[in-house]
Amino acid sequence: QVQLVESGGGLVQAGGSLRLSCAASERTFSRWTMGWFRQAPGKEREFVAAISVSGRTTDYADVVKGRFTISRDNAKSTLYLQMNGLKPEDTAVYYCAAKWHAVLPRQSPGEYEYWGQGTQVTVSS
Repeated sequence: QVQLVESGGGLVQAGGSLRLSCAASERTFSRWTMGWFRQAPGKEREFVAAISVSGRTTDYADVVKGRFTISRDNAKSTLYLQMNGLKPEDTAVYYCAAKWHAVLPRQSPGEYEYWGQGTQVTVSS
């Protein structure tokens, strides 16, 4: 059982930045492919970014490319999402997720086995 705990959400003005963190309880964190997803009210959960086990390969949704950066620190069992240039449409609950040892980052929520409880990000205009 992998436990994931997100933090770092909050209220920020448009154009501002936030850094989300996801702390994992699993000592084999370095073997889990990790992803960030988000869900706005009345919408389906959508892919934001994902990262391979080594951290060398990343993938982003088109709507966040160039603004968001996913990274991981395997020694600290922690996943990060640096969000710059935030827009009101980025407002959502952000979730981190873990998938056992995929070769490449994955975009489909259904492929991930464990999820955190989410952290709210609100961007005001």
